[in-house]
Amino acid sequence: MFLLAGLPSFSQSDAFRLKQFNLDDGVAIKGYDPVAYFTQNKAVKGKKEFNYSSHGVVYHFASGADQQLFEASPAKYEPQYGGWCAYAMGHDGSKVEIDPETFKIINGKLFLFYNRFFNNTLKSWNQDESKLHAQADANWQKIVQQ
Repeated sequence: MFLLAGLPSFSQSDAFRLKQFNLDDGVAIKGYDPVAYFTQNKAVKGKKEFNYSSHGVVYHFASGADQQLFEASPAKYEPQYGGWCAYAMGHDGSKVEIDPETFKIINGKLFLFYNRFFNNTLKSWNQDESKLHAQADANWQKIVQQ
């Protein structure tokens, strides 16, 4: 009976993530390997055959070893703010697409940024990181609590 009581909240979490996260056909980070950002300090395209679903969100990995690392600790590797541009989340709370190759690791967390048409938001983020980070955290909490 206790197990059944927990199922609806698990389902709500999955539904939230599928609705609020930055996904392409259910796949996060445009198919890039979230573990490689930490282990190789670079963006590496994942392969469809190495995949894992974390509460409804699918991640691709460059290798089975990266997939295993992720499976052991998904929260350690998942991008902040549902994979949306960290600068935009901090600036005004908007959900803006990212360039998976424009990223920064801050205190062991992955932050992704928009970088197109001569607009690299990582540069803007770096100019006022502490303020933008705090605002992004607050704005994401508003989204999470909706």
